[in-house]
Parts: sequence; structure tokens; C-alpha cells
Amino acid sequence: MDNLLERFWAGDQRALARAISVIENNDAGRDELLAAFSRKAGQTYILGLTGSPGAGKSSLVDRLTGVWRSGGDRVAVVAVDPSSPFTGGAILGDRIRMQDHSEDQEVFIRSMGSRGSLGGLARSTKDVVRTMDAFGFGLVMVETVGVGQAELDIMNVADTVVVVLTPGAGDGIQTIKAGIMEIADVFAVNKCDLAGADRLVMEVEMMLDLGRGRSGWRPPVVPVSAQTGQGVTELAETIQRHREYKQSSGLLLASRRERLKAEVLEIVNYRWRCLVDSRLALPGGARELLARVADRELDPYTAATAILAEVAGNAGN
Repeated sequence: MDNLLERFWAGDQRALARAISVIENNDAGRDELLAAFSRKAGQTYILGLTGSPGAGKSSLVDRLTGVWRSGGDRVAVVAVDPSSPFTGGAILGDRIRMQDHSEDQEVFIRSMGSRGSLGGLARSTKDVVRTMDAFGFGLVMVETVGVGQAELDIMNVADTVVVVLTPGAGDGIQTIKAGIMEIADVFAVNKCDLAGADRLVMEVEMMLDLGRGRSGWRPPVVPVSAQTGQGVTELAETIQRHREYKQSSGLLLASRRERLKAEVLEIVNYRWRCLVDSRLALPGGARELLARVADRELDPYTAATAILAEVAGNAGN
């Protein structure tokens, strides 16, 4: 582990890739790595891109990477892919669309399998982003898996959230149903050269006018084409304006503080659930209580209280 950290701090991308694998697989040394990375993290700007499958998120990430690389920024990408039903790993479809930067040593792209996690992100996404942050990337882009209406986890990871919409896919209505109006900082209407793009821009603008909105920042709607590159520079400039707004208003620091506090509680909840699961694997005790509930000899609330008391007692020993 010391050798891995030494190579990591020296800028070895193979060490970065290995560290991410340790974190994803929950291997020995995971907590040691994350503790070291947490002390160095906090400088990277995190951009999230979400939207329905086929909206062109991967192609747009590829185009945006080119814009920021032309300005000299080091860029990392976390592409959350659907998991293979056989291996549990990422299908790697997003990597196919990002070949333009595969030889660039200042760009690092990592695909992650969602591994059944809802919300569009894998459970370890935050830890992987923190690892890239500690490595020294100026910008980290997180592309969600594209699962539709449950894809709101990105708001708890990214500093700026871009919602990618496409004409002819019913996305105008989806923005209302999915609560995306609340999480979007910028709307990107991709495939703007197709029929119906102008109508979709108008619909989103109308919904923004009808909604209560957020004070200080009204999410812009930017027509783009990831295929031709049209509007991509304007999108990057809009993202930069949102970044400057959050920095000048103090919202960037405040939101990051709240995310860190929430993350601590998430870790506590996860580890507590692991303790409960470990007790359920043992004979008697919690398993017996569950059996009594199934036989209607005991109510669920009394059983839950007893299981929590058992786990808490063992955790304190």
C-alpha cells in the first residue's frame, strides 16, 4: 500500500487506476487510501451530466473534454455504465465514444459498473471522484448511467449538473415528472440539428418560467450538437459562468460542506447495515426474530428494536 501511494503521489496513472480498483472492489487498504486522498482533495471542480439513455451524454462529454483540454486543463471522466449481468463489471459502451482522447496523458477515463445501484451512479462514485481530485485533475466529469426518472443522485456529487435532453423523446414532459427542474443547473438540448429541437428549447424555457425556480440563478437552455460540435463552446462557457456564480455567492463552499456532512452519515448507515447483515448470517438471534415475524408470532417493530439492540451491543464489545 505504501508503494501504491508513493507512485500515486508521483503522478503514475497506473497507480491511480489500481487505487480506483481497490476502492471499487472494497479490497484491503481501501479505507487507508481514502483517508489519505481525503486530506488532499477539495480542489477539483465536479461536473455532472445526466439524462435519458441515448441522449448523447458520452459524445457530449467527449466534446467538452476537447474544449477544456484546449485550455490546458487536466480532465478526468467517470462514466457509469450498466453492469454486465454476468461479470458485474461495466459494459464499457461509454469508452467507445471517447476514443479521441485515449492517447492524451492529461485525460483519464474510467468506466464503472452501476452494480445494481439506483439513481444513475455506482455506490463508490463519490470515492472515485475524490481519488481523481487528490490525483490533481482540475475538472472531473461524471456521466450517469441513464436510467430515467430515478437519476437524481448526481446532485449529491456534482458542483454543476447538466441535464441533457433530445428532441422527439418526450423529454419535455420527463423534466416535470423526474424532478429534473430542481437538480439542473444547465439544460443542454442535444441533437439541435434535428426537427423539434427549437420546440423543446421553448418548452423547457416555458417550464422554467412557470416554476418557482431558484433565486440568483436561472438554468440556461443551450442548444448543442455533439456530432457536429455546434454550441459545445457556448455550453462550456455557460458551465463556467455557473461555476463563477457559485464561487462568488459562497454557494460552492456551502454545498460542499453539506455534502461532506451527508457523506459521513451515508458511511455510518452503510456500515451499520453491514453490521446488521453480519448478524443475520449467524444462527439464532436476529434470524430467529425474523422467523418469528414471518410466523406472525412477533410484530416487525418489536423485532427491529430487538435486532438493533443486539447489533449495538455487539458493536460496543
